[in-house]
Amino acid sequence: MKLSVRCAGLTALAALLATACAPQTATNSSSDKDEKTGTLRVWLFQEVGNTPKEKVVDSVVAAFEKTHKGTEVDVEYIPIDTRAQRVKAAFNDPASAPDVMEYGNTDTAGYVKDGGLLDVTKEFGDWSEAKDTDPTAKQSVTVDGKVYGAPFYVGVRALYYRTDVFEELGLSAPKTMDELASTAREIRAAKPDLYGLVVGGAYTYGAMPFVWANGGELASGKGGSYASGIDSPQAQKGIKAYTSLFGDDNCPAAKCAGMGGNDTISAFAAGKAGMAIGGDFSHTAVEAGKVKGKYAVVPLPGVKSGSIAPAFAGGNNIGVLKSTSHRTLAVRLMEQLASKKTQTELFDAMGFLPTFTDVRQDVASKEPFVQPFVRTLSAGTKFVPASPAWAQIDSSLVLPTMFQEIISGKKDVPAASEDAAKKMNTAFGSAG
Repeated sequence: MKLSVRCAGLTALAALLATACAPQTATNSSSDKDEKTGTLRVWLFQEVGNTPKEKVVDSVVAAFEKTHKGTEVDVEYIPIDTRAQRVKAAFNDPASAPDVMEYGNTDTAGYVKDGGLLDVTKEFGDWSEAKDTDPTAKQSVTVDGKVYGAPFYVGVRALYYRTDVFEELGLSAPKTMDELASTAREIRAAKPDLYGLVVGGAYTYGAMPFVWANGGELASGKGGSYASGIDSPQAQKGIKAYTSLFGDDNCPAAKCAGMGGNDTISAFAAGKAGMAIGGDFSHTAVEAGKVKGKYAVVPLPGVKSGSIAPAFAGGNNIGVLKSTSHRTLAVRLMEQLASKKTQTELFDAMGFLPTFTDVRQDVASKEPFVQPFVRTLSAGTKFVPASPAWAQIDSSLVLPTMFQEIISGKKDVPAASEDAAKKMNTAFGSAG
């Protein structure tokens, strides 16, 4: 096995959810070769603290090389924040492209449009483990009914709260979104040095559960044809619920309007907030902060008591490039990298949540901190529109701009959401 490591990037999921920039490029040419020996090139994302991931991958590669004589696997770890440029170059020059690649699940539609990913619908259907894949995870590798990879891991958010603060103030974990807001304000009133619920105007995937819980949608459509739903009455109700949390009685707009997801978790971990919306992938950061041993996690409540707000199913996938000259071997390696065994080991090593429902239940029974996230996943999650336009919408900050216009008082909810919908529809229209 050859191993190449580049400079460290951001954590995979954090970077994925911060931006989802699929490269815009010409259609990639398909190889008609299917060589059964030779070198397979693999690109995986470089994590902060990448060594545990490398050990798991090394084990997979060693086993693969042992069972596929004459085959060598060359693994390179690439920074997430520069992946768009690297992938664009690979799509434009198949000779420099990897055979197998890790990619963010919001990048799927863009990469398919660019002609870079191999259609593995038949192989995925024949793969015995695929039947246990979480439906939303499968959706993240599916475009127009065809499958373009295997889900690698999933990430989802829930509600972190300070047990010491709640005990001191005689509070219980909120069971509805209204209770969430009132509890946040009660904390802020009793402890003005804390944010009640720390929120961020640039925290798209922390805001979307409020929209989804109120019956709103990002967009509707299929088959590459989408129309924005962000200005619907239901979506506007959710937007109003979220933006109402920006104020001196909870999270002052001057400090919170510009915050992203990482900022909110950093504030909670530093002991500056009573509650925060964070992911399973935030656990390590919180454990390393001042609130270690003084917090708990529950699913983010929905509108009705006992309900769970739909969360965004983030995560990464493993795909095969259309230009590979080792189709059969590359698909087998993709399956090994995304297998139940590998996902279990990656959870143990990195905390990545498995995409297989049975494996996820198993790890939840062993690790209590995972349980609220698994409950959230089981309650039903949401994903972004399967359109190449999503990368443009996300990277051009259409939704954060909308939230910030409302928070600042520049526009009201109807005007801001209508403007955001127009921008989204322009992007959907130009994506074809």
